[in-house]
Amino acid sequence: MNKHFLENFPSPEELRKKFDKNNIPVYREANSHIHTPFSFSAFPDMETVFAMGKQENIAVLGINDFFVTDGYDSFYYGSLENRIFPLFNIEFIGLMKNEQLKGIRINDPNNPGRVYFSGKGLDYPFNPGFFQRLRLNSVKRETQYQIRSMIEKLNKIIAAVNPSLSLSYDTVRMQFARELVRERHLAKAVRTLAEKHYPDPDERLKFIEQIYGGKKSLSGIGNPALLENEIRSNLLKSGGSAFVEENEDSFLPLKKIIKLILDAGGIPCYPVLLDDPSGNYTEFERDMEKLHSSLTSMKIGCIELIPGRNDGQILDKFVKFFHKKNYIILFGTEHNTPEMIPLTVTTRGTVPMSEELRTIAWEGACITAAHQYLRARGMQGYILADGTPSYDQKRELTYLGRLVIEYFLSNN
Repeated sequence: MNKHFLENFPSPEELRKKFDKNNIPVYREANSHIHTPFSFSAFPDMETVFAMGKQENIAVLGINDFFVTDGYDSFYYGSLENRIFPLFNIEFIGLMKNEQLKGIRINDPNNPGRVYFSGKGLDYPFNPGFFQRLRLNSVKRETQYQIRSMIEKLNKIIAAVNPSLSLSYDTVRMQFARELVRERHLAKAVRTLAEKHYPDPDERLKFIEQIYGGKKSLSGIGNPALLENEIRSNLLKSGGSAFVEENEDSFLPLKKIIKLILDAGGIPCYPVLLDDPSGNYTEFERDMEKLHSSLTSMKIGCIELIPGRNDGQILDKFVKFFHKKNYIILFGTEHNTPEMIPLTVTTRGTVPMSEELRTIAWEGACITAAHQYLRARGMQGYILADGTPSYDQKRELTYLGRLVIEYFLSNN
């Protein structure tokens, strides 16, 4: 492994001398949350990620795969080659047991107590320490036990329709996944199996509806992404005939997730679900003041949103509230479904974000970049030794991060 490029950057003092801040853009386009093929992604490969990024003038991209950092190396080299500044992130699915017992939904609309949680600006190369790595590997193993059980159920369903067809874990992993197999990989494998063995569209649709237990397909077979979503919904999600409930051992308690992120040099970050298309919220997020109080009590000073799933006016009010509370705020697109959408962040219905929100998003990306830069140089980043965010350094780190990114973009 070559030295981290940020180790060779000029010192903060030299960066300040190099740039006139009046000539630095107020903001650039940033997308701080995308999944890659190393978990599940709309992108077929890393080259597509960066080709789209360059086409859309994205200046900063953040890799944010579930449970794994295996994509870091190719993401790192792709960022250097294409001059798109990389943020090294990770995402977990954890459990808040007390909230689960009370029936409180966090940021999973269907499962009380289930919490999605990200780490931002981790050290690269990824190094959480020996014991944390063991803990993470144990969680990954548990997720794959569940996937193997789902494949067994899928094979029984498929065999009832066509005994000559089946899926195997190794084949699914080799053809559609990298490190971990996830539900969406299974949906893609089922859709591909149907295409291969039923070239006639009518026969293929008949097969699909038979494995649905006779339920009619609403998506049809013309749109692969819609069909995969339907397969996942009908067969693999809760209530589906191939669904297998996760073992609680596959979910770390949130406190342990935060500890793992801190040990890996990252910034703990709560992903906000916010409103759904019907205007509904989870119990945990319904009241902004209570959400702020809950996050503060856990020393969480960073939130992220996927604006494409939110109403623009609701998003605007929410972001401004938390920005006034001094949070780092990051935006992304996820790209963890089969649909290929642009990397440029927009609100629901592809409505462009306001200048103010884009500036806030850029501020968050810059602070994360500054955190990575300082950590790479052996200095304190945004997080203090006790895990507390250094709120009073937010303005200074925003400026430093802008300089770091501008230096990166200007050195071809």
